[in-house]
Amino acid sequence: MTELGSRLKEARLAKNMSLDDLQTATKIQKRYLIGIEEGNYSTMPGKFYVRAFIKQYAEAVGIDPEEIFEQFKSEIPSTVNEDIPEKLSRVQSRQNISSGTSKVLDILPKVLFVVFIIGALAVAYQFLQKVNDDENQTVQTDSGENEPVKIEESDDFVKDAEKGSNGDSVPTDEENTTDEEVVEEEPEAPKQEISVVQSGGKKTVYELKNADRFELKVVSTGETWVNILNGKGSSFFSGTLKKGENESQVIDFSKEIEAALIIGKSTETEIYINDEKVEYAIPPTQSVTQNITIRYLQNNE
Repeated sequence: MTELGSRLKEARLAKNMSLDDLQTATKIQKRYLIGIEEGNYSTMPGKFYVRAFIKQYAEAVGIDPEEIFEQFKSEIPSTVNEDIPEKLSRVQSRQNISSGTSKVLDILPKVLFVVFIIGALAVAYQFLQKVNDDENQTVQTDSGENEPVKIEESDDFVKDAEKGSNGDSVPTDEENTTDEEVVEEEPEAPKQEISVVQSGGKKTVYELKNADRFELKVVSTGETWVNILNGKGSSFFSGTLKKGENESQVIDFSKEIEAALIIGKSTETEIYINDEKVEYAIPPTQSVTQNITIRYLQNNE
């Protein structure tokens, strides 16, 4: 067994993970995991997979893979083709963008022609409508009918109208307004805010504001390994969550200032704060293993 294999195996045993648990968390076949611990890389499908499997193994047991690659670089096979999949993806994306732009340019003249026709019809309709209105107004003026009738109101009539049936003065709208009580609306309590303050690599830091409690819920939609700690490094839960069995963990961090999560498989893990789902700042497809910190800024801070 190599020094690298011994280091990884010790970290796995320290987390009470069997090879079967590790296979479930990383989706790497058990025989490849044994090969990594024994330093037997001949069973691997290629050099690229050796480094990829070691990286996933290290992340699942809580070790920084960059530290492993640097410390044991003499034991790990090197490869110069690691960036080939990324370059191929970029070339394909550029081809898709060029194809989409060409289609838009082909359709654009047709769209502009249709818009021009619709605009011309709208202008013609408004012109005809205005001509009809002018003709109707001219006919009414010439007929001499519908002359306005003037009604002269005496001062006595106005005074009587301002009094009620019993001779009392009718209160005006201004007087009624002064008698009404003005009801002031109470300001609404601010809604809790979850924001990203730092994100990079596989690490994300969130801040929780405007919340009088901090309840953290971690749910597995398949099968995943998680470690839930407070800001001092004390672990509240460490193990595998599986849908239909032990699929969630709920922990009250209201008396804590920080919560930390180490997630082995973010593609099958959901996070809720006070029943509000938290979206990953780093897409799970980009980084399966993620380290998440949530800072609780209490209302009196």
